[in-house]
Amino acid sequence: MEPFKNVFSPDLVRCIADHLQTHITKFDRREFESGILETLETLEFKARAQLIADHIHIALPQDHGERARVLYAMLHPDEEDHANQPSDAHGICGWGVQPLTTVVGQHGLQDFDRSLNLLKEMTKRSSSEFGIRFFLLADQKRALRIMTDWVHDPNRHVRRLVSEGTRPRLPWAMQLPQLMNDPSPMLPILTALRDDEEEYVRRSVANHLNDIAKDHPDLVAELANQWMVGADPRRQKLLRHACRTLIKQGHTGALAAFGLGKPFIKLKELTVQTPVVIYGDALKFSAIICSTSSKPQLLVMDYLVHFRKANGQLAAKVFKWTKFTLPPGETRTLSRAHSIRPITTRRYYEGRHELSLRINGRDFGEARFDLIMP
Repeated sequence: MEPFKNVFSPDLVRCIADHLQTHITKFDRREFESGILETLETLEFKARAQLIADHIHIALPQDHGERARVLYAMLHPDEEDHANQPSDAHGICGWGVQPLTTVVGQHGLQDFDRSLNLLKEMTKRSSSEFGIRFFLLADQKRALRIMTDWVHDPNRHVRRLVSEGTRPRLPWAMQLPQLMNDPSPMLPILTALRDDEEEYVRRSVANHLNDIAKDHPDLVAELANQWMVGADPRRQKLLRHACRTLIKQGHTGALAAFGLGKPFIKLKELTVQTPVVIYGDALKFSAIICSTSSKPQLLVMDYLVHFRKANGQLAAKVFKWTKFTLPPGETRTLSRAHSIRPITTRRYYEGRHELSLRINGRDFGEARFDLIMP
């Protein structure tokens, strides 16, 4: 598979140069291309985007109005369906837009309103979620006042930007400490977007709420309980995704929003069928649970693998398992296999590991297994 960093390729650089040359009278194409291509191949993803942005900034006119005119003229004419397409002779779109948004974010604060409007246009051809954060950090109140008007924009990419660009903990992006500390300015905006006709927008709202939940779990749990009243299936799906971290953590308020109360069960058995797991194989286990309730219970069952760390201590990771209704007095047997295989986000260490269950936020049982590394 081709490295992801190659979305910022020599071909993209030459395409950007084509459009700069079209719209700037005294554009030095040779200097622009050589300044990027001499080092592009040695750089990783973020550094490539920044390098291209730096050279676009140098090539653009100094006058704010002229800069905005050139950047807007470079954009692909399709405002709806080219966000995931490569840039071409018609204009810049897809990943090619990211260096443009970086230029606006890093150098457009003095032309605040016009720059935000330019990012609004750019997001229609990709996403301005990284570039717009410079404006939120510089003057959050002013930026949100402008962005609030975009909630009802006819373009779905613009509506999504209102939620995605303001996420307090957006991956790969600068954090927004002011919103991490106080997310209340975003709550009316997220409420206005919660029933958006586009799944693409609603998914962003869910991810934004999940970000908030990492700093304000009780707030998101309370909001989930409020939003679940009269919620249609689309909003219920949004809330399940928004509360995924809280549910894994067993937050009682979040669980209550989905009708998940204290589990009245007895764990009769938690058995590991593979007490010794060879790296690359699977951990196999089963559980037998029995209802001690006189009523049917909706149960969400997850399992925790307590991985051994380099210092010998154990750290738990929660994995989703199953959801079911357990009738009164009934016994249920469940089985599972969990692959212990190479992944980029975890390093494995040989030795004792543990397994436990989490049912409706409550932890049950303990079983051990040994991992053997090659």
